[in-house]
Amino acid sequence: MSGHDMKKYGLLLLLLAVSILPLFDLLHRGLPVTHDGQDHVARIANFYLSLSEGHIVPRWAGNLNWGYGHPILMFLYPLPSYMASLFHLVGFSFVDATKLVFAITYIASISAMYLWGRAQFGNIPGFIAALLYGFAPYRFVDLYVRGAIGEHVAFIWPPVIFWALLQLARNKRFAGVIISMTMAGLILSHNAISLMVLPLVILYGLYLYYFEVKDRLWFAVCSLWSLALGFLLSSFFWIPAFFEGKYTLRDIVTKGDIYDRFVDPVKFIMSFWSYGGGNEVSKFLGFLQWLVILACVVVFWRTKKKEIRWFTGGAFAVLFGSLFLMTSASEFIWQKVQLLQKFQFPWRLLTISVTATSVIGGIVARAVPKRLGFIVIVFVTVVSGLTTFRMWRAKEYIARPEQFYRDIYESTTDTGESSPIWSIRFMERKPLAPIEVIDGKAMFTTVRRSTTQHRYEVVASKKTRIVENTLYFPGWKIYVDGSEASVEFQDPQYRGLMTFWLEEGTHGVNVVFGETKLRQASNALSIIGIILLVGGIITAKRFKRT
Repeated sequence: MSGHDMKKYGLLLLLLAVSILPLFDLLHRGLPVTHDGQDHVARIANFYLSLSEGHIVPRWAGNLNWGYGHPILMFLYPLPSYMASLFHLVGFSFVDATKLVFAITYIASISAMYLWGRAQFGNIPGFIAALLYGFAPYRFVDLYVRGAIGEHVAFIWPPVIFWALLQLARNKRFAGVIISMTMAGLILSHNAISLMVLPLVILYGLYLYYFEVKDRLWFAVCSLWSLALGFLLSSFFWIPAFFEGKYTLRDIVTKGDIYDRFVDPVKFIMSFWSYGGGNEVSKFLGFLQWLVILACVVVFWRTKKKEIRWFTGGAFAVLFGSLFLMTSASEFIWQKVQLLQKFQFPWRLLTISVTATSVIGGIVARAVPKRLGFIVIVFVTVVSGLTTFRMWRAKEYIARPEQFYRDIYESTTDTGESSPIWSIRFMERKPLAPIEVIDGKAMFTTVRRSTTQHRYEVVASKKTRIVENTLYFPGWKIYVDGSEASVEFQDPQYRGLMTFWLEEGTHGVNVVFGETKLRQASNALSIIGIILLVGGIITAKRFKRT
């Protein structure tokens, strides 16, 4: 092994060792008490239940919302749930599986930034960029305060997409395939974060287009096609989530939230650590982060190379643009650009700020003389630890039995924005029975009950009106003796619940949740995407661009 390889892998091993330190608190028994952690575990348990019933794409959480069910799985990032379900399948509890997702993706995100940073700047700058990426205070807010599993997992993908774009610019095989897969991974990790990151991907692609690429037309076509394929691969999720959101309370519940969540600019510079909710969480960018920002100003003015000045200027624009958008001064932009309101609260843009400061750290480290490399590594490692180690712990832990998450769960696991628009925001009590008689007289027996199928035998003494204690959402149908029945779901006394009539006699009732035409088309698009991806892999194996 050459000296260069020893340095490369030695730095990676050091980075991995340092990355493990903030995760030791997760070894504590039970679940960290965070804003969303418990709800995530319950959602994952429902996701796994649906998977175990044979649904490759779980869309309905049958045990949430007091057992009335909920369509939340259609609207919130499935990738973390797939990962946790895999860990549960091999024997981990739902709580431990969730903690494993947090731990593994934290290390993976830091490693990913090192991968790209090393390719873009060099070994030591890559190490510095990765440390800044992993040890920004906001990372620990996501991990130990908010328990924001989707945003946490999403941190893996931006540096991998950047790395793949750089490899594409350097004519490397499989780069386009990796771009597609990682873009899909980003979309499936978090809806809003993928929208935030996409402009960064485009900006970096433009930088490579003008300063790194020789065959610009080929690079433009390949990169755009690869990104589009990423959207195609993830169609099964984002198309229904986008178009069927009109059937939910999303725009009503979240309307106006952003205007209460703007950040005082002082909080970016000085914000005390807090486990409180909402705006109480720390918005501090980080001591080391501000240090490299100041240092980068000097680097920018001393640099004569055009491409470095453009790259540095772009990083500054992204950083301060994201900070500006989190303040009330940008309110007019949020009012004009409707897409921004999908972000729910402005300080989510700290994800972009963290990414930008990591890039800036790499720029600064590259400008440091090589003879000072060891000193820089030690300094950044020690300061990263000393300024954040008090953040490496949860407020407290809570241990609950497994069935607490697996059985009937009171919450919708969100703020109610995914509840059907014709229902109340949150159901208030557990139903007395799976189905009940509203008018008439009947007796029923449950024949089979799964997440998406409820079968009953009903004996009606006379014409009877029945309520199925499941929230209606497009895809639910009721069949009586094999024929589709007329379903009502807007009765003021049973808001959002399915009601139907039965004639006198004995009937077989089958309540089934299936795919709408839109979901079927979305699934088909994802299958087409997989076929195209496999075709791309085969093509990349056979041909190498010279």
